[in-house]
Amino acid sequence: MHAHTTAAAPALAAAGQQAALVVSARKVIELEARAIEALGPRVNGDFSVACEMLLACTGRVVVSGMGKSGHIARKIAATLASTGTPAFFVHPGEASHGDIGMITSGDVVLLLSNSGETEEVLTIIPFLKRQGNALIAMTGNPNSTLARDADVHIDASVSGEACPLGLAPTASTTAALVLGDALAIALLEARGFTAEDFARSHPAGALGRRLLKIADVMHTGDAIPLVNVDATLTEALMEMSRKGLGMTAVVDAAHKLVGVFTDGDLRRSLDDNGVNLRTTSVHDAMSTHPKTIGPRKLAAEAAQLMEEYKIHALLVVDAEQQVVGALNIHDLLRARVV
Repeated sequence: MHAHTTAAAPALAAAGQQAALVVSARKVIELEARAIEALGPRVNGDFSVACEMLLACTGRVVVSGMGKSGHIARKIAATLASTGTPAFFVHPGEASHGDIGMITSGDVVLLLSNSGETEEVLTIIPFLKRQGNALIAMTGNPNSTLARDADVHIDASVSGEACPLGLAPTASTTAALVLGDALAIALLEARGFTAEDFARSHPAGALGRRLLKIADVMHTGDAIPLVNVDATLTEALMEMSRKGLGMTAVVDAAHKLVGVFTDGDLRRSLDDNGVNLRTTSVHDAMSTHPKTIGPRKLAAEAAQLMEEYKIHALLVVDAEQQVVGALNIHDLLRARVV
């Protein structure tokens, strides 16, 4: 009995510790959620003025902050840049040692400091004012030096930090991060920024790949496999071999698409012992009404067509049924669309 009690004690202690950890984590989440909720009423006229200043910016948005505020400032700059507002981060300490030369008179400067009294941030304000930069402050203290010296102040104050010691920036950095996101999205919507615009700044990302157009991956010009409707099967086969897409478009005298000749059509022709490759017209062996796609369609749509119809290549045509490109599954694989 004594041994059983001894063995159970560590398990009970571990369970108690786990429960305490969960309670602590939930308190942090609840506190920070309340801090975010309290920001809503403070998104007011000052916030709108800040957005208008950023929209009117003829240069770039420079975001700066020290310590944990600096980490948040870096993220805000990155979010702005990826959503249509050119932006970059400048470390306030390095700014006083030469990096301030990165800031031009046409830039709008967004300065972050929870206290509003961060020495490295305040040090660069006189230079920015002399240069004529518009200044936006984001602080947790509307009565601070930084808040007073800026052209507009965004109030990111919180009632308390999630840290029980009240020392580690937690709720305050979360509030600043949320307000930075709010700025970025408000500007995105004001600019009419689209998913395609976002993809252009994320070419290596999954979204960028999903939004690739057919025109971005198709073969064009002399790389398009193409024969006239009067060509022989031998000529069609030679064109397929040269272009390496496993098919060739068949066009009429006006260069409009009338059919496609594929590896499958070739095999079926060879199964017919009476077919002479040198004399038989491709018109007699081609597939009519081939699957096609437009150049402005998404590359992902080409992948769906290929999967649905169990084909490995597609011809790209314009509104007049002129062949303007061609692609196969390997092109989509190289572009990492599939």
